[in-house]
Amino acid sequence: MKREEILNIFEKAGVLLNGHFKLTSGRHSKQYLQCAQLFQYPEYSKKITEELVKKFKDEKIDLIVGPAVGGIILAYEVARQLNIKNIFMERENGKMTLRRGFNIEKGQRVLVVEDVVTTGGSVKEVIDVIKECGGEVIGVGSIVNRSKGNTKFDEELRSVIDFDIETYTEEDCPLCKDRVEVVKPGSRTFKK
Repeated sequence: MKREEILNIFEKAGVLLNGHFKLTSGRHSKQYLQCAQLFQYPEYSKKITEELVKKFKDEKIDLIVGPAVGGIILAYEVARQLNIKNIFMERENGKMTLRRGFNIEKGQRVLVVEDVVTTGGSVKEVIDVIKECGGEVIGVGSIVNRSKGNTKFDEELRSVIDFDIETYTEEDCPLCKDRVEVVKPGSRTFKK
């Protein structure tokens, strides 16, 4: 799938938002990616996930694991397309952990998936838990790689699309200077 096709799907699904956003890091940007929007639409989810699955088609994989919340639906859809088991990890007392009776067997070959990788913090925590259980992480897959090459895993990161969103400090933000209302993503409903 060409980049333009992916971006077209993102726009139709409301994944790529334009405006003035305050990010979790405190930095500001003109664009924001809300991949959760993609999973409202099965036809788009299927197409985008197929692109990710192609990147791991030659790997022997026993289990797909995604971090909550962004990786839950993606882990399911990747596993569905590969016809293998999937689970997710979630935080308990601030620490990524296996719950709900999920487990990872020693020697299982595990693919970790996440909707967007920026700093890779959640993915690294998931990888640590998998290794503590004796699993073998064969790779990391994401829909969007926003890391600009700064996130380093021991395992290879393969993404459907790399996306570089320019960010600014609040002091240097041109949108702040133009007095454009700032929105913290998730704090209100966005209109398409």
